[in-house]
Amino acid sequence: QVQLRESGGGLVQAGGSLRLSCEASGRIFRDYDMGWFRQAPGKERELVSLIGWNPRIRFYADSVKGRFSIARENGNNTVTLQMNGLKPEDTAVYVCAAGTGNSSGWFRGRYWGQGTQVTVSS
Repeated sequence: QVQLRESGGGLVQAGGSLRLSCEASGRIFRDYDMGWFRQAPGKERELVSLIGWNPRIRFYADSVKGRFSIARENGNNTVTLQMNGLKPEDTAVYVCAAGTGNSSGWFRGRYWGQGTQVTVSS
């Protein structure tokens, strides 16, 4: 069992930055690929980024490439998502997940967090 807790969401103006964190507890964090998803009202859930248990494996959605950066710290059981150049269309609930994925953007989550709201004003 893995418990995930996100933090770092909030309200920011367009062009600003936020840093989301996902802290994991429970089973061995380092064995899992980690993903960040987002879901906006009326839209399907979207995989934003993932990082493998091997951190060289990474994926970014086209919509966030060059603006978002994912990292993991196995010693702290934490995965972070640095979000720069935020746009109003980035507004969503961001959810952390632990599971299995690949660099092509396929991810199957096994454990999920509750999510953190990110709101970007224009």
